Amino acid sequence: MARIKSTRYYKTKAMRRMLRRESPSTVGLLADEQDFAAMTGYGTLAFDDHAAYLQEVEGLLRSLAAQGVHTTVALFDPEDFLEFCEASGIEPDAVESRTRFTAEVAACGASLPYTGQPIDSLVPLLINEAVRRATWEYATLLLARLGDCAECGEDIGREALTRASRMVTRLLELAGPGSYHLVCSVPAEEEQLLAVLHAERTGNEPVLLTQAEGAEFVTVLAAGIAVESTGGVVLRTTEPGTPDRLHGWRLHRGRLVALTAGEVFSAYCTDADTGDPVSPEPGVEYCPGFEIDAPDIHG
Repeated sequence: MARIKSTRYYKTKAMRRMLRRESPSTVGLLADEQDFAAMTGYGTLAFDDHAAYLQEVEGLLRSLAAQGVHTTVALFDPEDFLEFCEASGIEPDAVESRTRFTAEVAACGASLPYTGQPIDSLVPLLINEAVRRATWEYATLLLARLGDCAECGEDIGREALTRASRMVTRLLELAGPGSYHLVCSVPAEEEQLLAVLHAERTGNEPVLLTQAEGAEFVTVLAAGIAVESTGGVVLRTTEPGTPDRLHGWRLHRGRLVALTAGEVFSAYCTDADTGDPVSPEPGVEYCPGFEIDAPDIHG
């Protein structure tokens, strides 16, 4: 009888371990010292040193990974947490409240899957993810607020998105084979909007890119088009065995105007803060932008 109970006990433990591996986990992370300091006033937070806190979080993540648990790391923002508690009518100084908020962030906020990254690498990645999401949301809201054109009645934001999508598609069609790194920069009222797009093309095959990055890039470019902002787009193309190629365009009255090779060189080889010259990057060709504002884009 004792042997049967022992067998059942170990079988139950094994089944629970299997279920644990199939149950995803979410860890909320206070990424910077300022956010951490804002939470130290709560007695239920067991840490008073940010560096020690990060080490413990890294240990927890490694432990979960060792158990085969899929773990998501969510950026924990103290201001958003307070708003969440007020809206939900719950007490901020409680572990359960932080748990509920972390689950909320994982569902709709800035988060990343943990894949074994060191904490020093994970923190900037998570912050960049938060900035990327905030930029996309800001640009989307800007487009939604523009309404209809007084002259033609068209939805300004939707039209700008259509034009931006066509521009990006044409740019990638004309860029040739290689790995692409595009940056779109658009000045806004509160801050500079930046979007990054990575893509790849082999020979005459279709361009491969992530849907999320593509949508974000197009949205930021559309914001610049819609409000006829300044700004621009830079394309860096990398191919094995050849120098990287840099092309550039500036936004002018809702159009992308190609820069000359000299303008691209000047933009990259001038310190933006001081105006002093910067040495050219070795192994890089500074190339003119090519014409991408085709007639059908104006449609």
